[in-house]
Amino acid sequence: MGLRHLARLAGIAQRVQSTRGGGIVSDLPGSWQQAWSGVSTAFRLEQHRFASYDSDDRRVRHTTVLCVRKDNTVVIMADGQVTLGSQIIKPNVKKVRRIADGVIGGFAGTTADAFTLFERLENKLDENQGQVRTLFSLIRAAVDLAKAWRTDKYLRKLDAVMVVADKDVSLTITGNGDVLEPHDGVIGIGSGGPYALSAARALIDIPGMDAEAIARKSMTIAADVCIYTNHNFVTETIVKGERPSPAPTSSQAAQEAVKGVTEPTAESDSDKVDIESLGEEPFKSRTGSSRIGTTFMIDL
Repeated sequence: MGLRHLARLAGIAQRVQSTRGGGIVSDLPGSWQQAWSGVSTAFRLEQHRFASYDSDDRRVRHTTVLCVRKDNTVVIMADGQVTLGSQIIKPNVKKVRRIADGVIGGFAGTTADAFTLFERLENKLDENQGQVRTLFSLIRAAVDLAKAWRTDKYLRKLDAVMVVADKDVSLTITGNGDVLEPHDGVIGIGSGGPYALSAARALIDIPGMDAEAIARKSMTIAADVCIYTNHNFVTETIVKGERPSPAPTSSQAAQEAVKGVTEPTAESDSDKVDIESLGEEPFKSRTGSSRIGTTFMIDL
């Protein structure tokens, strides 16, 4: 008899006992009643544990990551918002990166867990270093990662969903052991993923719109709808036939993810104040810009 049948019998006996003042269980000898109570309690705990595991695996991650493939270009775009409960912690975090030469990826979920998985995937790709990269190289590495993610007692606790792509294929990798390739070249994950995915599918056949334009418009629509998504978009692109950019090291990628994506604001020459040109009393009549650039700035 299977576990489900025993659990069902335990539930039936409990209902009978509660409705008939003891019923079947109360008619059993004392030792049998004690054993039955222990079995039913154990099954209730197991049912709760498995229910919690399933619900945690399917919970929505508070972000939006979109992958669009059109013609010879593939784009992965993500927002920059980090949410902790009901608070926005940071608006400009980088959730996409280059994993290896010619492979880009984005994640939804815990940052530390995602970077652990990115490193594992990069190691899987490096195992074939020196060999000619084929269409199935990324697929094989993704399947190996999903297998380890599903079976390893440490990796199975990692909480993230990944989107990876190279010049030939786009994939979604989950902790359930799923490696999914879309039929239309569009992938959306996270809380705003369905909105971005729907918008991208509506725009994918419009002439004159390239992959990046489709992704940006779709992400804008998702950010207008999803409260966990903002308009600070970060993009990684691969163009088939072009030489891929080198992937950053793990430490560089981690630093970018922590500090976010910030670029210096362009300022005119009139905004810059050189300390040497201010003389002995620089703070009497000089004015400066409040923006920080490559030249030292002061505020008066």
